Amino acid sequence: MTHVGDTETGPAATPLDSATSAARAVRALVAGGVRDVVVAPGSRSAPLAYALSAAEDAGLVRLHVRIDERSGAFTALGLALGAQRPAAVVTTSGTAVGELLPAVMEANHAAVPLVVVSADRPGELRGTGANQTTVQPGLFGVHVRAGVDVGAGEDPTGAIGDALRAAVGRPADGPAARPPGPVHLNLAFRDPLVPGDHPEEPAPDVRSDVAPVTAGTVAREEPQEEPREETGPVAPQRPGSRTVVVAGHGAGELAAVFAAHLDLPLLAEPSSNARFGSSAVAPYRLLLEHLGPAITRVVVFGRPTLSRPVTALLARADVGHALYLPVPAAWFEEGRRPERIIDSLPELLAFAGRGEEGWLRSWREAGAAAEARLQSLLADERSMTGLHVADAVWEHTDGNLVLGSSNPIRDVDLVAATDWHPLEVFANRGLAGIDGTISTATGVALAAGIPTRALLGDLTFLHDVGGLLLGSGEPQPDLQLVVLNDGGGGIFGLLEHGAPRTTARYGPAVERLFGTPHTVDLAALAAAYGLRYERATTLQELDTAMERPIRGRSILEVRAERSTLRDLHARVRLAVASAVRPA
Repeated sequence: MTHVGDTETGPAATPLDSATSAARAVRALVAGGVRDVVVAPGSRSAPLAYALSAAEDAGLVRLHVRIDERSGAFTALGLALGAQRPAAVVTTSGTAVGELLPAVMEANHAAVPLVVVSADRPGELRGTGANQTTVQPGLFGVHVRAGVDVGAGEDPTGAIGDALRAAVGRPADGPAARPPGPVHLNLAFRDPLVPGDHPEEPAPDVRSDVAPVTAGTVAREEPQEEPREETGPVAPQRPGSRTVVVAGHGAGELAAVFAAHLDLPLLAEPSSNARFGSSAVAPYRLLLEHLGPAITRVVVFGRPTLSRPVTALLARADVGHALYLPVPAAWFEEGRRPERIIDSLPELLAFAGRGEEGWLRSWREAGAAAEARLQSLLADERSMTGLHVADAVWEHTDGNLVLGSSNPIRDVDLVAATDWHPLEVFANRGLAGIDGTISTATGVALAAGIPTRALLGDLTFLHDVGGLLLGSGEPQPDLQLVVLNDGGGGIFGLLEHGAPRTTARYGPAVERLFGTPHTVDLAALAAAYGLRYERATTLQELDTAMERPIRGRSILEVRAERSTLRDLHARVRLAVASAVRPA
């Protein structure tokens, strides 16, 4: 795959902000003959979505929105076949890109000019374990006529023009004749991903105001075995440390034992399987704003992926960080993370130190007050929300639990109690995609014959609805799918795309491209696939439905209102703040 230099390593040039880079990419696609673009919703691809929306408003392209990237790629394939010209499919990073492979393979063998445009993280985040980041350049191998990797801040115009020429092929009677076929454009974008107040493209000599990524995300140049020399010898810490233990996905019970042994606060994600014990603090991510400044050291078990407050904590230069890694990890490349890598428990104990007097107590007291205020707020809500459902699912699950990406796992992370834990919690956090969740839950349930409950949003459910199909005579798992249906993609309303200044300017585009509203009848789908179906409209009905034993496959639908979600979370933050710092 051809690489267009990233601003970190390429020739000196004025970097483009993401909105400008995306606008130039869309202009190049249009100039190359692309008139139809299929868009799948995503955060990293947001600059392209906004630029394409503007291009559609100008009558330059026609957009087709699909929540399933695999379906979207085949839609673009059909558009290219029907119009006899290149058509594009746009995706975010991670597993979304991999979903395109079947259509790319078909386009290769059928000589169809399918243009794959994948958004990617900037170069400094690759190979670090950054959420939803994988190796995207060259992903389609021999199946594409050309592949280009355009670094964040670079002008993609020339690279896209070259790739589109490869997509339409060369005449059979010309030199180096080559048939049409698919091409892969991998475009990296840095934050911010939402256009500013003046989204018009600046003149080429106007310097971008995009801040560079902090040094905490930049790779070390030294070999893996050298950081201990660089950071100094490890010395035992005297009692009185203000260390916290962060348990990310896959951390395991050891994280809980370690935190309890040293009287340290435990900030544990649901799929860490460490969210229990005397040190666990439930609403930790909302407490970090208030108690976080006092933290001096962080010990990480597993891979944290869920919250921006934790990401900010791990990026702080004034805090010492250690990652416990007794065996190699598959989620980052050696030498690409800034923490001290520790592989022995004695060394880790020395690094962390025992919590100072009152350190854990302050976190637990704040956590208890925040939990009480949060439960009081939820009790006053007139309709059910994702937080209600997450709370009930955690409380009523004594078998295995599978959590879908986007809001459901984050809702559980916010409200799940620490005095109860399902047998084991699973989640696809390798790339944090919403794809394949029903199939994953089916495999989990079949593996050990343990009744399993899965909590997932409506788009996650619809994305893998084909996973409901089991052939005649196939083993049937004991699996209950709890579907929180708010008629679209709720998580984007909690991100910058849902901010009032963004929705005031781009409201219809945000709702269409990110909210992806729908009116699918889940009961009809359940009937089509032969699953039992019920709908809970009250907390009592929800509790009753989950108190029954899980036998066979069933769907439990809970409706919620997406438009009030941002306001709900704002009130949650205020409630927690008032509990921690009463007036």
